[in-house]
Amino acid sequence: MTPDTAAPAARPFKIPKSVLVVIHTPALEVLLIERADRPGSWQSVTGSVDRLDEPLDETARREVREETGITEGLLRDWQHTNEYEIFATWAHRYAPGVRRNTEHVFSLEVPAGTPVVLSPREHLAWRWLPWHEAAGLCFSPSNAQALRELSARVR
Repeated sequence: MTPDTAAPAARPFKIPKSVLVVIHTPALEVLLIERADRPGSWQSVTGSVDRLDEPLDETARREVREETGITEGLLRDWQHTNEYEIFATWAHRYAPGVRRNTEHVFSLEVPAGTPVVLSPREHLAWRWLPWHEAAGLCFSPSNAQALRELSARVR
């Protein structure tokens, strides 16, 4: 094979350590984004660490930037984790035998009217909603729970 015809390199397996970042305004309007690989599924920003030693706050800011274009805001580490079974739909992204993920919860407070620029490869649409409405739309139980806890965590 020549370099022009070589098979593309396989993507490395995801590390089962991730962040959930609830983006909100001071009035607790929450940003939800619709997944491109699962239309109709709404969530907050999520993503895995790129390397085992990547600090979680860096992961949170990187994922927010990549998924929404937002680069500023008050990041809060809730010092809370959720452990859950990886959805079968996404199990192929992890090494064989990896069944559980540990999710670290953060929130990011941004001013009302903060512009959102989605990564079209990952998301189809976005919307700002009051936290209680947003909680009812999330397909992920841990994301919905974080939204229900938002006012107590940031006030």
